[in-house]
Amino acid sequence: METIFGNLQGLKSSQLKQLQRLYHQRIPGDRITTPEFAQRLAAISTEINQPVCTYLNRRGQVIRVGVGTPRQTQIPPLELPRYGAERLSGIRCIATHLKSEPPNEAALTSMALQRLDALVVINITGTGFQKRGGGATGYVKEAYLAHLTSQESRALITSPSLKVENGNVPSPSWNVSPPMSLDALAKQDLIDLVEGLEEDFRREFVAQEVDIDHDRVVIVGVMTDDLSSQQFQDIVAELGRLVDTAGGEVLQTLWQKRSRIHPQTVVGEGKVQEIALTAQTLGANLVVFDRDLSPSQVRNLETQIGVRVVDRTEVILDIFAQRAQSRAGKLQVELAQLEYMLPRLSGRGQAMSRLGGGIGTRGPGETKLETERRAIGRRISRLQQEVNQLQAHRERLRQRRQNREIPSVALVGYTNAGKSTLLNALTNAEVYTADQLFATLDPTTRRLVVPHAATNEPQEILITDTVGFIHELPASLMDAFRATLEEVTEADALIHLVDLSHPAWLSHIRSVREILAQMPVTPGPALVVFNKIDQVSSEALAQAREEFPLAVFISASKRLGLETLRQRLGQLVQYATSSG
Repeated sequence: METIFGNLQGLKSSQLKQLQRLYHQRIPGDRITTPEFAQRLAAISTEINQPVCTYLNRRGQVIRVGVGTPRQTQIPPLELPRYGAERLSGIRCIATHLKSEPPNEAALTSMALQRLDALVVINITGTGFQKRGGGATGYVKEAYLAHLTSQESRALITSPSLKVENGNVPSPSWNVSPPMSLDALAKQDLIDLVEGLEEDFRREFVAQEVDIDHDRVVIVGVMTDDLSSQQFQDIVAELGRLVDTAGGEVLQTLWQKRSRIHPQTVVGEGKVQEIALTAQTLGANLVVFDRDLSPSQVRNLETQIGVRVVDRTEVILDIFAQRAQSRAGKLQVELAQLEYMLPRLSGRGQAMSRLGGGIGTRGPGETKLETERRAIGRRISRLQQEVNQLQAHRERLRQRRQNREIPSVALVGYTNAGKSTLLNALTNAEVYTADQLFATLDPTTRRLVVPHAATNEPQEILITDTVGFIHELPASLMDAFRATLEEVTEADALIHLVDLSHPAWLSHIRSVREILAQMPVTPGPALVVFNKIDQVSSEALAQAREEFPLAVFISASKRLGLETLRQRLGQLVQYATSSG
């Protein structure tokens, strides 16, 4: 039995049968519609007193019938053919409308979202009659023909409060005909219309090569009541940098202000439609949200948007996976990824590899999902053991250092504060540096000579570069990187490096202190060091000096203030070891 979609409440069985019979209709392949089909559709719509939408393929077959508006009956993105931005979907919609007016924006947006060949809106009179010998007539007052235009494929959807780097850009573009008669509509050649449009789309995209290894990303932010406008802008800007670091290209940023998060889709239904339209319009293949998503939210969003959806934690994990160099780092990243993935297996099981069939994978009622969950659980246990062994190994190294009584200092700070650059400048280490978030993950320890606080004699200390912190560091990373973070808790003292050139440097200090407060062992005393002073205004310097009068001000890349830092490090180590 052919399925009818939409609002079917109150419909009689005879009316449902009339709707089902529409599936047996066929229209000539080169025609948009025929007067007979349009009148029949209008007669059914008049009888049930609701709008009706039929969706036809290019062979003229009805493939979907829905009761409701084009917006209410649209085909889910995952069920549509995916041809790319230079093609239309090969489907047209013929819809009835109870009022005498042109297609509204909701209907036209739905057309753009599905990339329909055309949208025909038939306004009905509310009356009509059956002709002798069968057939309906007199039900149609006028018709409108709408289709996309080529500018649509370049269009961006702008959000009023976040500026797009390229400035203001147009909304999706479509063409709506003046009201026309059914006879005039029936003479429209569908093949000419579609071929002409797709030729225009192809011309626009001929110079654009799509890099399949390059994610094209739409970022979505949700501004809740607990965030100020500046905090929200900083969070979204940081997410853009994370996406860039992970190798993606941010095409557009959308946002919504909400008092609370929508439990099913995070944002409201209208915003989900806007995200879907933006992703489809720009050719995006990934949508990134600025907060953690539950597994059910990811599934709901992917169903409605039609492209892959990830959250901030998954982006950070991806960066860590790319950056990890040592065996320890790779182990810890894999552990964090598996722990993150385990509750999210449902709905993604088919995409995951596993040992298939054979002994140990069969059992009464065991599903593929359960088997995968068991396999991942075993892998997590094995990785946990290896991380514990690494932890024990690092503990032995630390004990050896402590037995030699060499004071140790850990470099901590927000990601991209310049910790590795400072380590290189102080010790001539050759640690990888880049203007990226999480450029280095693996801890590096080097010797450094500083003047003794009391005697001014040269004194040897150990300085360790640690993984960068970030606002709301995902809990799975805190757990997985505990061996690295222990370098922080075991050090005699800390250098808290701050990027003074970043507009959100104050909130960065708060974020780092919050993470340090969560450590199982209270870290030693910390010296606040402001970096990149060559890139800041005198006002920012004055504010930092006022709020942190004991801080040191340096530029690691320009080697400014390093001698003062060495002096202060000698004093810090003396204070830490004598008070400890």
